[in-house]
Amino acid sequence: MTEATQSTAPNSSPPKKPDGKDAALILSDGSVFWGKGAGAETTATGEVCFNTSLTGYQEILTDPSYAGQIITFTFPHIGNVGTNPEDIETVTPAVRGCVMGADITEPSNWRAAKHLDEWLKSHNLAAVTGIDTRRLTRRIRDIGFANATIVNSINVDVEAARQQASDWPGLEGMDLAQDVTCAQTYSWDESIWSIKDGYGQQTKPKLHVVAMDFGAKRNILRCLAAAGCKVTVVPASASAEEILAHKPDGVFLSNGPGDPAATGEYAVPVIKALIDKGLPIFGICLGHQMLALALGATTKKMHHGHRGANHPVKDLETSKVEITSQNHGFVVDSDSLPEGVVETHRSLFDGSLEGIRAEGQPIFSVQHHPEASPGPQDSHYLFDRFVALMEGG
Repeated sequence: MTEATQSTAPNSSPPKKPDGKDAALILSDGSVFWGKGAGAETTATGEVCFNTSLTGYQEILTDPSYAGQIITFTFPHIGNVGTNPEDIETVTPAVRGCVMGADITEPSNWRAAKHLDEWLKSHNLAAVTGIDTRRLTRRIRDIGFANATIVNSINVDVEAARQQASDWPGLEGMDLAQDVTCAQTYSWDESIWSIKDGYGQQTKPKLHVVAMDFGAKRNILRCLAAAGCKVTVVPASASAEEILAHKPDGVFLSNGPGDPAATGEYAVPVIKALIDKGLPIFGICLGHQMLALALGATTKKMHHGHRGANHPVKDLETSKVEITSQNHGFVVDSDSLPEGVVETHRSLFDGSLEGIRAEGQPIFSVQHHPEASPGPQDSHYLFDRFVALMEGG
């Protein structure tokens, strides 16, 4: 084991800080992963997870669904294409920090506008590089999710950081949608990006969608706009009356962070009221989970979650297998689905539920991310399915 990847087992005496190492990731069980500091010189605590994507680290770091989490990138070349002002999913990242296996290299890409280290500093995000990310990933995969403190400081107080991680309550029971939702209603017309023209604009929408923002990724809104929709985005706390006042053709339930049962305390009654109105409804990720709650199912915390852009999902109604992008630590319990709610998609990694529809109603949702960003576009057709439902198809 090299100095940069030195770690301690739980309940053992913490090692002395290796020479040249000025940062660490300390787990609540006492495990210590030493490395080099990058980004902001700060300390942050959250749930440490791992993401297996090979591309799109800037989109990942700006995904609001990562609120309360520290991302471990399993792919070693993070920062190699720099950052730019276009590849973002929200203006203010909600992630707590990140962990990398290799040092951040100088960017080599014609679109790069800023070094990743400088970008992390601009958002007050701490990072640790040069640690054994394979060892950390195996720990999460085998033992389960863990709370941790990331410390980028010349003075690393291991015991204080361990205690901070141990005292952190965890994501179960946390309503984090309120931290990342929009403050007020707004309109969205930006559509998907092309290398020739950049982002497009929807000027002739055929349909009107109201999107409940629980932490919406921008590319989801772009996909709705590209599918021919005028998009009105409302805060997570919007009432059914406020949503219906916009006279939507359909309602979209966005992705987001935290425990769906906690956010569902105020969102599920609203979703139930919208279901009763017979409106077409499409949910993604957290939106999928809360739609399931509104239909009578239950959710639960996963052992270590799904995060990456290489997850195989089977469409049980067509037998087609799609490679999908995912980011979730909670899941709908397939055994809890009530009569009239059909499982439509299933993970081929662990057999967990990945999609549902309500029989006889224009309502469906998926756990994965059909908008990708980053990731494959195998599931883009789901936006067309939503449009077809709104058009009465």
